[in-house]
Amino acid sequence: MKHLLLFLALLVIGSRAELPDISSVPADLVLPETTTGAPAPGKRVRATLTRWRDTSVYHVLYLPTDWKPAKRYPVIVEWTGNRYQSPTGDECSGSPEDAKLGYGLSGGAGCVWLSLPYVNGTGTRNITTWWGDAPQYSPEPTLAYARAAVRFVCDTFGGDPERIVLAGFSRGAIACNYLGLHDDETAQLWSGFVCYSHYDGVRKWPFPHSDPGAASARLNRLKGRAQFICAEGSGADDTRNYLVGTAGISAAEMTFCSTGFKNHNDAWILRPSEARVRLREWFAKNFGYPAGPAQ
Repeated sequence: MKHLLLFLALLVIGSRAELPDISSVPADLVLPETTTGAPAPGKRVRATLTRWRDTSVYHVLYLPTDWKPAKRYPVIVEWTGNRYQSPTGDECSGSPEDAKLGYGLSGGAGCVWLSLPYVNGTGTRNITTWWGDAPQYSPEPTLAYARAAVRFVCDTFGGDPERIVLAGFSRGAIACNYLGLHDDETAQLWSGFVCYSHYDGVRKWPFPHSDPGAASARLNRLKGRAQFICAEGSGADDTRNYLVGTAGISAAEMTFCSTGFKNHNDAWILRPSEARVRLREWFAKNFGYPAGPAQ
């Protein structure tokens, strides 16, 4: 049995190693520079909600190039990964400015894009690893800002409350369910989810209630809404196996996809790929907008 497990592990590692690096495919999208000042079409700005103006907490907001005050737009709300740098050069700052999924999905048009912070336990600053403070990792300060920011964007910039998609990479993919489905008030905000690399409940993490049982309870709040679940290598298959085998959830509302790259890096979305085509088609089917002019 030990020899069989070793063989299977080597097979998985080998198959992942054969996948291309994202550097082998030129990017066709470049993230807009994050600036300050008033939001405007095609501009990405750093801002703070009024309630938090005496803190260091902030979010990043992008209005699409075709934005007009009188129109309603889908909103892509995004949480980034943990701060890290891998030996192969993949990295993430853990900050809202480093989010990429929303821009790669929309191509910069047709959707408002909101990059949310993770907030420390006292609600006074952004943090780049998990949420809250160890060992409690309280999600409440992060969730309070998220709920307020989503409502502000809908009220002020034409976000459509019926088309709000929560997206996340790595830590953010876990957060889609762990934070996004944490309670009924937060869960009712979202129309769908994009989870890239990792998934709540597949493995335990250092914060409380990351076990499969607690994750299954959060999944009860999903209530049939669509999720696009993707990962490098065969990671999406691991999530599928967890959902069907451990969580006992039907995969009918889920779409599973490999990025086709070996990297743990959300910069894949800034490059043409079959996975990006599938993601944009999923988005158009479920939320009525043909996101992304370039495939």
